[in-house]
Amino acid sequence: MNDRVLRIGGAVGYWGEAPVATPQFLDAACVDYIIYDYLAEITLSIMARQRAADPEAGFATDFVSAVVKPNLRRIAEQGVKLIANAGGVNPAACARRVGEVAAALGIDVKVAVVEGDDLLGRREALVEDYTDMFTGEPLPPADAIASANAYLGAFPVARALDAGADIVITGRCVDSALALGPCIHEFGWKTDDYARLAAGSLAGHLLECGPQSTGGNFTDWDTLDGPLDAIGYPVAHIAADGAMVITKPSGTSGAVTVGTVSEQLLYEIGDPQAYELPDVVCDFSKVSLVQDGVDRVRVTGATGRAPSPHFKVSVTALDGFRGGTLFTFYGLDAAGKAQAFADSALRRARAALGSMSLPDFSETSVEVLGAGGNEVVVKIAVRHPEAKGVGVLLKTLAGLGLSAPPGLAAFAGGRAKPTPVLRLHSFLIERDAVPATVHVDGQAIECVHAAGEPFDAAALQRPVQPAAVEDTNAFVDVPLIALAWGRSGDKGDKANIGIIARDAEYLPYLWAALTPEAVACRFADLLDPNRGSVDRYLLPGSSAINLLLHAVLGGGGVASLRNDPQGKGYAQLLLNLPVPVPAAVANTVGHR
Repeated sequence: MNDRVLRIGGAVGYWGEAPVATPQFLDAACVDYIIYDYLAEITLSIMARQRAADPEAGFATDFVSAVVKPNLRRIAEQGVKLIANAGGVNPAACARRVGEVAAALGIDVKVAVVEGDDLLGRREALVEDYTDMFTGEPLPPADAIASANAYLGAFPVARALDAGADIVITGRCVDSALALGPCIHEFGWKTDDYARLAAGSLAGHLLECGPQSTGGNFTDWDTLDGPLDAIGYPVAHIAADGAMVITKPSGTSGAVTVGTVSEQLLYEIGDPQAYELPDVVCDFSKVSLVQDGVDRVRVTGATGRAPSPHFKVSVTALDGFRGGTLFTFYGLDAAGKAQAFADSALRRARAALGSMSLPDFSETSVEVLGAGGNEVVVKIAVRHPEAKGVGVLLKTLAGLGLSAPPGLAAFAGGRAKPTPVLRLHSFLIERDAVPATVHVDGQAIECVHAAGEPFDAAALQRPVQPAAVEDTNAFVDVPLIALAWGRSGDKGDKANIGIIARDAEYLPYLWAALTPEAVACRFADLLDPNRGSVDRYLLPGSSAINLLLHAVLGGGGVASLRNDPQGKGYAQLLLNLPVPVPAAVANTVGHR
C-alpha cells in the first residue's frame, strides 16, 4: 500500500474570489497540489458570450493575472502542481496565456489542457435529441442557448498528470474532480475502486468552496479566533485508502472543527446516499468526523457505487431580461410606506407598458426586508421578454422620488440596467457521446470513459431512523441553533439545508421536529404552491439531517427575482425553530 500522504489545498470557490489562498499555502510550504474551482453554470454562459466577442476570451483571467503571474516562481521552486477549471469555455486560450507568463518569467512548466466538455457547437442536434431531465420539456431553441457543457470526471485530470503536467487546466468538470484527479494519479486508484473514488471526491467536496470548511459562513461565526479577513483556506491530507485530515495553514484565523467541516460535508449534496458524479455515485451517510487536534478533523467512511452510463449536461439559455432596485424607507410605518411605493411604481410602469404596446411583466417581485422595525429595505424587481420592458420599471422607479411616502432614501449611484435572464436546463447524455482529450506537449491523448452502470436511488437501503421521541409535559422548547449547526445552498431551483447535531444525543429530537411537513410549513411563503415539496435524508455517521426543498428559489440563479436566489440564508431561517426536548437536555445545551 502506498504510504504517502497527499496534501491538497483548496484555493478558490468561485470566479472573483479574493486570491489570498495561494500565498498562504506557499508561505507555509504545506501543499503538494492547489486546486482552483472557478465555474458555475451561469459563469460558463458569461464566458461563452465573451468568447463570441473575442476568440481568445472565455476563461477565468484571474487565474493568469492573480495566481500564476505573481506566484509562479515560488510554485515552481516548491514543486507544487496546480489544477484549475479556469479554462471555462476556452481552456486552450487560458493555457496559452499561462505559457506566455511562464516564458516571460523564464520558468519551464508543462501545461496540460482537458477538453471535450463544451457541446455548444452541437446545440442544434442536442435540441432535437434530448429533453430536460427534470421537467421532461423540450430544450430551448438552439439560437437561444448560451452554453452547453457536460460534466467530466477526474480521470482525464489524472491522465494529464501522468503525462508530466505541472499545471492542468480544464473546462467544465465536476468541482470535486480537481482533487480526485491527483489522488488517482498519486495512488493508482482504478475506475472500480469505488470507496476510494468516493473518498477522494469527498476530499474535493470539502475543499471546493475554500474557507467554508474553515469557518466561512459557519453557524458559530462569532466564536472564531481572529479576523475573518485573515481566515485560513483548507488543506486535505489524504492517505492511499481515502482517509483524510482537514486542516489549514498555521498562523491563519478561522477554525477547523467538526462543526465547520460537517457544514461543508452537507453543503448542496441533495440525497447523501446518491451524490452522483461522473466517476462514482457517492454515499456520505456513514461518514464520520472526529476532532484530531487543534484545527485538524479526521474524515472517514465514504463509500461508493459504479457511476451511471451518462454524463450530466447543463445548458443555459436566454429567457428574457430582469432588473430591479433597492430603496430604504425609515421612520413610522416604514414597511407600509415601502409596500405602497412598490405598488404605485408597478401600476405606473404597467400603464407605460400598455401605452407602448408592450406585454405585461413576466414576473414581479417585491420584498420588504426588515419589516417590523422602523427601517426597511424594499427590493422591487421584474422580468420581461424585452430589455426595454424592464427599462420601463427602472425609469419609473427613478421618477417617483417626489411623490413617494416620506422617509425614502437611496444611496446615490447610477440607475440599474436590464440584464439577461439565463435559465438553466439539464439532461443526461451517453458517455461515449462526450469524448475527452488531454493536450500536452503538442500531443493529443484520448481518454476512454468507464462504461458505468444503471443506478436506481429508490432501491437504496436507507439508514434506520432514530427511535421515536414521546413528547411529555416535561419537554420544553429550545431553539434549533442550540442543538445544531446549519448550512444551506442551492441546486438549480432546489435548496439544500444541512442540519448537524452538536451532540449525537440530540439527533432523535431533531428528527422528530424537522419533519418534511414542519419544514414545508416553515418555508410555505417561498415554496412554489404547485411544485414545492421537501425531502428528508438521514446521515447517522455525522449525526445529521439533510433537507432538500424543491421549487423554492423562484427559478434559482439569475432566473430568480428573489433577494436570496441561491438559498444561502435558508438555514438561518430554520435555526430559530423551536425543538421540544426533555428539560434535563434543555438544561445542558448552550443558548445562542
